[in-house]
Amino acid sequence: MEKKTIVVMEGDQTGQELLEEGLRVLDPALTGVNVEFLRFDLSLENRRATKNEVVHEAAAAMVEHGFGYKAATITPEVKGDVGSPNAILRKGIDGTVIVRTGRRIPGITPVAGVYAPICVVRMAVDDAYGAKEWREGEGTDEIAYRTEKISRKVCRGVADYAFQQARKMNAKVFGGPKFTVSPVYEGMLKEEMDLAAKNYADVKYDPQLIDATYALLLNTTGEPLVIPALNRDGDCLSDLVLQMYGSIAGSESLLLAFDENENVKTVMAEAPHGTAPGLFGKNVANPMAMILAAASMLTFFNDKQADLASRAIYESTLEAIVEGVRTADLGGSASTTDFTDEVIRRIKTKLEVWKALA
Repeated sequence: MEKKTIVVMEGDQTGQELLEEGLRVLDPALTGVNVEFLRFDLSLENRRATKNEVVHEAAAAMVEHGFGYKAATITPEVKGDVGSPNAILRKGIDGTVIVRTGRRIPGITPVAGVYAPICVVRMAVDDAYGAKEWREGEGTDEIAYRTEKISRKVCRGVADYAFQQARKMNAKVFGGPKFTVSPVYEGMLKEEMDLAAKNYADVKYDPQLIDATYALLLNTTGEPLVIPALNRDGDCLSDLVLQMYGSIAGSESLLLAFDENENVKTVMAEAPHGTAPGLFGKNVANPMAMILAAASMLTFFNDKQADLASRAIYESTLEAIVEGVRTADLGGSASTTDFTDEVIRRIKTKLEVWKALA
């Protein structure tokens, strides 16, 4: 396998600690995958020192190499500060789709009995975020306005990838926008979903309005689902879906950029959670999401060894939890490093056994 370069984006507080745990799992001496790491310091301190130039450099490196692995970072709330690096990274790599998959964590009781995976595929740009807003009038006559936009290109990317993901998961494409109320704006995504359904005729398709989607999610149990969504809808949906499984720790987050043929050209993997300052320095945070992010990124390498390593990481992580190796948030007593140690031990065993059987 040709050596791959992973652009590693360092972060803040617990985010950085968990990144280092994920990198232990990605060690080529463990996985057998030929990779090297190109590191950029995206800590708040360095973003301020470089006036965000380091963020632009990291984005350019991801475009060049195709893979990014990002720690959680602090977003300052003061206007005029460096802001969030995520918007810069999304624009820099032309990332248009965010993918988050909720899955059952063994031993953790899910809400409403849900146990099959649910994947939310949402817009990463446009819609309610970045909209132009203004107000007119005074007192009780004051009116607030907002102008939003979506594009055919982004809608197509969301819809097409949703069906690709559903085929991979043997799942049903489910849900959708409120196209009956907004046939011009939200209807654009529905049109692309319908088009993708024709192109992926082997994939089950059950379009629903967004409000019905929320309601029906509480009744779903045994069928894997993939939900394409607008940016704002998907943001809300993914938070709900991850919590339905009892913790956001069991999911990774992917930002995807596509070429002109709707093939993934750049992928950035990260955890869906923040920097957890209250856990910083205590060695108690759960590294599961960052470890799963590493496993998910490897599936885009188009390489047999990377696929084996990814499977080994996924299975080892979940098996460790089944057998009681859990951090405090999942009701256990394992430390951050203890959990990673156990996952690594299992990965080594699996890869050695599979090599012998091969």
